[in-house]
This record gives sequence, C-alpha cells and structure tokens, in this order.
Amino acid sequence: MNLTDKSCVEFTEILASKSPVPGGGAASALVGAVGTALGSMVCNLTIGKKKYAEFEGKLNDILSRAEKLQEDLMKMVNEDAKYFLPLSKAYSMPKDTEEQIISKEQALQRGLKDACKIPVSIIELSYESIKIHEDLVDNCSKLAISDVGVGVQCLKAAIIGAELNVMINIKLIKDEDYINKIKDKIEPLVKDGIKICDDVYNKVLKSIL
Repeated sequence: MNLTDKSCVEFTEILASKSPVPGGGAASALVGAVGTALGSMVCNLTIGKKKYAEFEGKLNDILSRAEKLQEDLMKMVNEDAKYFLPLSKAYSMPKDTEEQIISKEQALQRGLKDACKIPVSIIELSYESIKIHEDLVDNCSKLAISDVGVGVQCLKAAIIGAELNVMINIKLIKDEDYINKIKDKIEPLVKDGIKICDDVYNKVLKSIL
C-alpha cells in the first residue's frame, strides 16, 4: 500500500479504520512534512521581494534544505507502515507450545526494534526542520509569519508523536543497552525541539499581536 499516493480523504479514512497501518508514526511523519512545507511556502513568498533582498541567500539555502526534509518525511509515511507490519503480525502469532512462545518472543523483540527505526528518523528530521523555522522566523515576510507559527506547531506535534511511538515500543524491549542508546539519541532532540518550537511560536505571536 503506497499511502502517499492516496488522497487526503482516502488517507484519513484508512487512518480512521481498524487497519494496523497507517498509525501514529505515519501520521507524525505526514504532519512533519506539512509543517516543513509551510516553511518552504514562507520562503517562496519572501524570496524576490525587495524589502527582504538582504535575506535572499539565506532563504534560498533554507528552502533547499526544507524541500529535502519534506521529501524525506513523506517517505517516512510509507516506511513507518512497512516497518510496523511485521510487529503487528508478531503480536498475532500463536503461543500454544513452548516452541511457539519462544518463536513469538523472538519475533516480537525484532519487530519492536524495527518499529522504532522510522519514528527515530522522524524525530531527527523534524528537529532539523524545527531548526530551519528558527532561522526563518527572523528573516521572512511578516505577511506570512503566521505560517511559520503553524509550521512549528505541526513539527512540535510530529516530534512528540514520533517520540510516543518510540516509547511504547521500547517499553517492551528487553535489551537495556538498546533502550539506553535510543533514549540518549532522542531525548535531547525532543526536549530542545519543543523549546525551539515554543520560542518561535512566541516570536510569531509578538509579531502579529
């Protein structure tokens, strides 16, 4: 199933169904892509305006980075679904015999780790996009600055949503070294990302009030 080829209506209908995919991870990736796209839009609305000519070089750089991040986050929509399916199947494996119990547990542990991979990437990509919005808020058209605020709110939802998808999986993982490694990687990004989103949003509010 290629989720990114679906219309908005089709995607939300599948999301609302009892199908195991897409879920919160794919939704987080999509929201992150939307937030990033808003940053790109603000760049495109600002570039070429004489009033902001001094920022044009920086804005072109931001736009280039944002376009790549948007593309990568959209890929994560399908990737998250692909990596979660084996875990979904592992949960439904039989456990009537000792051999089946062992086999199921092994599949679950593999599946849980695989299911963490894409949400971790979503956190990393969303954090990069949040940093872009941090650069953008002071260098863009004030007529479009509200969209920077909407963008960081989307990205804040994306980074928190992806973190939740990681946390629910590592809760059941027995490999403590793996758990610590993942936490060390994502916790600083989520904490700093949320702070930057709040700071940027407050700048936007001050600009429009």
